[in-house]
Amino acid sequence: MSTGIPAGAPERDDPPTLSALVSRAARLHGDKVAWVFPHADRPAWTFREIDAAVDRISRFLRQRAEPGDRVALMLPNIPEFPLVWLAAARAGLAMVPVNTQTRSADAAHLLRDSGPALVVTTPAYAELIGAAAGEAGVAVTIVRADDLPAASPGGSAGDAAGDGHAAAPGDLVNIQYTSGTTGLPKGCMLSNHYWLTIARALRDNFPRLGPDDVLYTAQPFSYMDPQWNVAAALLAGARLVVADRFSASRMWADLREHRVTVFYCLGMMPAALLAQPPHPLDREHRVRAVLASGIPAQLHRALEDRWGVPWYEAFGMTESGADLIVTPEDHDETVGTGCIGRPQPGKHAEVVDDSGRPVPAGEPGELVISGTGLMSGYWRRPEDTARVLRGGRMHTGDRVRSDEAGRIHYIGRAKDMVRRSGENVSAREVEALLESHPSVRTAAVVPEPDALRGEEVKVFVVPAGPQAPDVRALLEFCRERLAPFKVPRYWCVRDSLPVTPSERVAKGELRADRGPCWDAAVPAARDGGDRP
Repeated sequence: MSTGIPAGAPERDDPPTLSALVSRAARLHGDKVAWVFPHADRPAWTFREIDAAVDRISRFLRQRAEPGDRVALMLPNIPEFPLVWLAAARAGLAMVPVNTQTRSADAAHLLRDSGPALVVTTPAYAELIGAAAGEAGVAVTIVRADDLPAASPGGSAGDAAGDGHAAAPGDLVNIQYTSGTTGLPKGCMLSNHYWLTIARALRDNFPRLGPDDVLYTAQPFSYMDPQWNVAAALLAGARLVVADRFSASRMWADLREHRVTVFYCLGMMPAALLAQPPHPLDREHRVRAVLASGIPAQLHRALEDRWGVPWYEAFGMTESGADLIVTPEDHDETVGTGCIGRPQPGKHAEVVDDSGRPVPAGEPGELVISGTGLMSGYWRRPEDTARVLRGGRMHTGDRVRSDEAGRIHYIGRAKDMVRRSGENVSAREVEALLESHPSVRTAAVVPEPDALRGEEVKVFVVPAGPQAPDVRALLEFCRERLAPFKVPRYWCVRDSLPVTPSERVAKGELRADRGPCWDAAVPAARDGGDRP
């Protein structure tokens, strides 16, 4: 089934580039506070100060690199990260973010693949970058964040695009690396137009960000989510509060202190927040909307009841930007259903079969996205680009279904499957069932190689309380509700699961976990005593 909404006309003065976005925000909002980094040496930044700093850093970068070059950033959540990103865009450079948890082999791949002229980092990571560059066989100039020119305390530099580089909407401003289920990370080529498309969607449509809003982000800036928060806040004239890291125990106190109105979270974050002890001030806040990707269906209602604010599912990918969202019109009917909403204006969504043909409502298929604001392709990977961008449509690799109202419901990653005796088992289906059990807080399913069946279903569970769950009871719970081929064979109880910096379960680490597990095919085995 195909669904879509025609694109709305942008405002006449909407900026076409990130450089123009910064200058416009300074012109319209001047000395209003734009950014708050509570943990930084200089926590507050006005729109005018951001523009001045971006201009100074842009001139600094242009003295050391040419338009079209890349500049890599390995920085924590400090103001220099977004400042250098915006300054690089003004200078005609493409930013390559490097996660601060990256190690030398991973960093070497990013440096070898992107070939940056500069790497901006801190002394804490300079040695690692040097070793990675040596391993990659590339020569880079390392710039310490402390050596960047300081922002002018007053005045606005104006848009310096005409002083050295004429920015255009299609200019490459990011090579944003994203990992697939196999192979090395691929660099998504993201343009000015990509980021402005996301920013406009959030300003012009739900949640309709405006100058009175305060946004909050707690993910590492090397991920795209804090970056679109920057672009959206600048376009809307909103304030952005940036935490140094995600802290479930601290987050709602931060939201109250900074009078946050909208925030985004994903992965393990909702469950981690809900696991915190109730607080008498839980409902004393100004949050009007929570946007989240992958809201645990069985926790959705509890999340809303706890804090008294609606949580709206949103779907997007690094490759495609902001794609679908649940709006207030659909919210009440879809809480806890796994619905990921309808396409954003300017985006078109289809559910197709393996041949690319649309399937009827209710039938599962692959989600395909088309429209404005997609990536330009994978950096130096034309074959991979051609594989996912076929006929101008982004093949997401996500299995979904549509309902009769045209809303999309998420099933799981096409590759997040266990292929057991020729049957496809959706990891998310099994996880969702187990997470509905009162003794389970989190579940994660991975394939376990098997000589007879190809793969077996292996599940990791985290207890909801201090007591370990009875895995035999969970086995029976699944047997009563799932087809036999979907029922996990291997059961592993862990106090916690490894997560990525974006708070998603790190399933790659789970696949390598050879710790104690119970094999349900060996009835006499003791809990925790056997492993596959």
